[in-house]
Formats: sequence, structure tokens, C-alpha cells
Amino acid sequence: MSIKTNKDRLWNNLMEMAKIGATEKGGSCRLALTTEDKAGRDLFVKWCKAAGCSLSVDNMGNMFFRRAGSDPNAPPIAMGSHLDTQPHGGKFDGVYGVLAGLEVVCTLNDNHIGTCAPIEIIVWTNEEGSRFAPAMLASSVFAGVFDLEYGLSRKDKAGITVESALQSIGYAGDMVCGDHMLGAFFEAHIEQGPLLEEEGKTIGVVKGAQGARWYDVIVKGTDAHAGSTPMNGRRDALVVAARIIDGLHNMALLHGPDAVATVGELAVSPNSRNTIPGEVLFSVDIRHHSEKTLKELDRVFQTQCHTTADAMGLEVEITDVWYQPPVLFNEICVNAVEHAASELTLPYRKIFSGAGHDACLVSRVSPTGMIFVPCEGGISHNESENANADDLAAGCDVLINAVLSQAGIVNESLAV
Repeated sequence: MSIKTNKDRLWNNLMEMAKIGATEKGGSCRLALTTEDKAGRDLFVKWCKAAGCSLSVDNMGNMFFRRAGSDPNAPPIAMGSHLDTQPHGGKFDGVYGVLAGLEVVCTLNDNHIGTCAPIEIIVWTNEEGSRFAPAMLASSVFAGVFDLEYGLSRKDKAGITVESALQSIGYAGDMVCGDHMLGAFFEAHIEQGPLLEEEGKTIGVVKGAQGARWYDVIVKGTDAHAGSTPMNGRRDALVVAARIIDGLHNMALLHGPDAVATVGELAVSPNSRNTIPGEVLFSVDIRHHSEKTLKELDRVFQTQCHTTADAMGLEVEITDVWYQPPVLFNEICVNAVEHAASELTLPYRKIFSGAGHDACLVSRVSPTGMIFVPCEGGISHNESENANADDLAAGCDVLINAVLSQAGIVNESLAV
């Protein structure tokens, strides 16, 4: 038996939520714990209460909407994502997973389907990290990666703390963050990449998420006059940095298609038109879904840095900034997603997420799975972010069937 959700209701809710913090170019701006975020939360509370859900809020502002099950002692099977956005965000990143969860509950209500385990929709606080760093802050506290004091003490650029912002919008809950057992957690999300669209697949069965290594690299040469210093006597830090960056790019290509490497920041000193650069600092971001391969990429990259610098007589310093190990989602949850897609005869492929998600943190403390649907051109974190209503509904159909496989139907005869 496969259950179908209401495509039009899901789409209409997405468009209604997008009006809150709407931007001139068709996107959304609801930075975490702002008045726009409060308005989005308030609307979602209204919708969930109309659907018969009770609400609990923890002290990181995470919101838990519960539809009761026949066994009140069973841990809930949960769905969700986030309502906060990037400053120039789109209408689907995060919010799709939240509203897909609501659509699951509404469809269960429409069909009078009861479940053994309770069903929950979760809205995680500050997933984007646009206002308060780091990203996925509240789900990290929930998973025990950060303690509550750290989470509440994060400040925005104006010096406002998370604790103060939660109080100002009225979502500082009293439930202890992390003291909430989940039977399983599923997050539906747009892919934020091009693979599903390019391959004509409707569903991405997410096996896990890439691990990441971040570095700061400093190349040290010597400032010198651009006109009077011969080429063979220069200690040009920018030339060495450029060769390292090119080597990094080629390294990722050789370990493709799953390896990616990015230099997103570059600072040249003294940054003068007629002075040979004496120092260059740049950031490096390397990602792969295999911990073994990520370790090998780390070794190759660091070796290339020193070999390139040594060849021109310069110094290089490499600082490890951050390491996020690869995530593998729970096999039962992954299989539940794949089985649902297969039963619904939807074209799908297994995939790894290139981006971080709340589900990656929740997977540390609960069985977890994710569902991807295509987004136009793979574009996300952009006002032009777009997704097809049919694809969004298909992802929601997979979600409801995966959730029911874990929650258990107690009155199947009504599921018609």
C-alpha cells in the first residue's frame, strides 16, 4: 500500500510561507530568530495546531509538533528541517522539509490513518548559520556536539546572543535540548546540486553526507619592487599560491567525481600594483564521502603544498581549521526511503549530500535518513532557487511512506 499526499496543498503552503521575508527577486530572507523568523514560526504553529498537533519547545528554540500515536511510550518518528534562510535565500531550502512534514500529518488526518508511534515535525533553530555561527547550531546542541551554554552564547554581528534573541521572539522553551528521544528522523530537502536533474531522477536516496576538511594556508615570500627585481630572483608568494591552488584543483579532479576542493578566500600582501607579493593567505575546503579517501586527500594536499613551496625557496604554513567526518545514515532508514521510492515507481538514485544538514547531526543520536528532490540547475542559497511542484510532491509521498514503515499503521483499513 502506498499513500499519496496533496500536491496542491503542499505547494500553496510553500508559497504562503515564502511571503514572509519575501525578497525583490523572488526569494526569502528569514534570518534566524529575527522578526521574520518569528512570523514564519507563528504561521507554522497555527497550521500545526489546526492539524491537531501539540507543541513543545526546547531551550535552543527547537520546535517539536506531535501527532499522538496509539503507544504514548513509543519514541516518535520525526520529520523536519528548518525555517531560517540565507540573506538572499530561496523558497525551498529547509522550509520544504518542514512543510513536507506538515503535509504528511495532514494526509494522515485526511485518510484517518492512525500510527502506533507518535509522529513529530521538528523545526531546528539556526541551521543556516547566517546570523549566528556556526551553522546547524541547535541540532548540534541537541546531538551533544556543543553544550547548551555554548549554543546560547553565540552572538550575531550586533552582539546579540542566541539566548537574548530567543527570548525577544518568544521561543525560548523550557524543555532541555537533547532530552528528547527519537525513534527515527527523516529530512526531505532539495538536492542543492545538479545530479538528479541531469540524470532525470525524481528522488535522491541519501546514503550520507560528505566529510570536510578546512585549512588556512600562508605562503611566505619576500616583498620586492615589481620593476627592478629580475624574474629569476623573485620570491613571489602569489605565484606559489597559484600553483598550490592549481594542484589542489587537479587533485580533486583525479579523485572525482566525488571529491571536491575549493579556495574561497584569498588575501594578498601588500596588495600593491607594483610590489611583488610577499605573503598570501588562502582558505581550502576539501570534501569527500569516504573517510579513507579524505585522509588520502589531506596527505596529498599537504605534500603538494610543501613540495611546491620548497621548489621556489619559499615557506608555507598549513593550519587545520575544522574537520567534519563523513556521515553514513542508518541502513534501515535509507532502505525505507529506497523501498518507498520503488513502490511508488519513482525514478531514483542513491546519492551523498555535498552540503551539511541538521540530519547529519541528528544521525549521531537517532536513526536518520534523508530524501532529496531535484532543484532547477542545482541552484540553492540564491533567490532564483526553484523546484518543480510534482517533484516536491513525489518527495513528500516518499516521506510519508518511509515514516509509516517505521511508525506502524494501526488502522490500515482506513488507509484508502
